[in-house]
Amino acid sequence: MAKQKTDPNYKVIAENRRARFDYAIEDDLECGILLEGSEVKSLRAGGSNIAESYATVDDGELWLVNSYIAPYEQAKMFKHEERRRRKLLVSRKELSNLWNATQRKGMTLVPLVLYFNHRGLAKLKIGIAKGKKNHDKRESEAKRDWSRQKQRLLKDHG
Repeated sequence: MAKQKTDPNYKVIAENRRARFDYAIEDDLECGILLEGSEVKSLRAGGSNIAESYATVDDGELWLVNSYIAPYEQAKMFKHEERRRRKLLVSRKELSNLWNATQRKGMTLVPLVLYFNHRGLAKLKIGIAKGKKNHDKRESEAKRDWSRQKQRLLKDHG
């Protein structure tokens, strides 16, 4: 992870910060995303949102549904649709694992981070997650608050 931070090509475009609060993420997977030219330009400019999107397996293909990529103003003729379904690229083996995971009770595919990797390619990290109940959310919030408090105490006395 440290190598990616110093890499000039690595850039986080959009992050779904709410996902770790609403879901218990069991596993994550990096996958490619099929984009049009104006979409890539718009992502480089930084206009996107994956907070209310999700991934689904349909007809043996993996799709990202309801993700937002802002329109690219300089694209006069070849504009893209802002909230279209975008195909995600994974191997057959990974796709069958994802399909099996979503068939289990309560499991879903949640996009976590949209970023450009070290080679400058747009990638999406999706998590295989189970929805948290309200008491689970309160418990994780209490843990987070306690760890913050602990850090403050250590900082003050250390």
